[in-house]
Amino acid sequence: MSSESAVINLTIPAKAEYITLGRLALTALARVREFPEETLADLKLALTEACSNAVRHAYSTDDGTVEILYELQPDRLIVEVCDQGRGFVPPSGLEEIDFGEGGLGIAIIREIVDDLEISEKMGGGSRLRFEKRLDS
Repeated sequence: MSSESAVINLTIPAKAEYITLGRLALTALARVREFPEETLADLKLALTEACSNAVRHAYSTDDGTVEILYELQPDRLIVEVCDQGRGFVPPSGLEEIDFGEGGLGIAIIREIVDDLEISEKMGGGSRLRFEKRLDS
């Protein structure tokens, strides 16, 4: 296994049909590091939920973009999904999330990953960052 980090930045239109491109980039990274199939499936689900939230909630029109940053480190994968839309910061406790308004996706991500941060982006928009430790 390489001790170097790899960083990939992908910007997609904020449309559901482009989320697949993010999943394809993740699959390519999994081939570089040889993730177990179960880990890859979990990460694809987390990424899909994060991107879907940005596509559904960030913009009132189809004119926006979603930026996906992948950072593959020797022992972990960090994924950041950002938009420049309305912004969203969920309540601190999972029990406070309204599952009827997209909160279920965040609950799913929390169960899959080792670390999750959701914040407003400077200049507007949202930033969802998750981290998954990889087995050596």
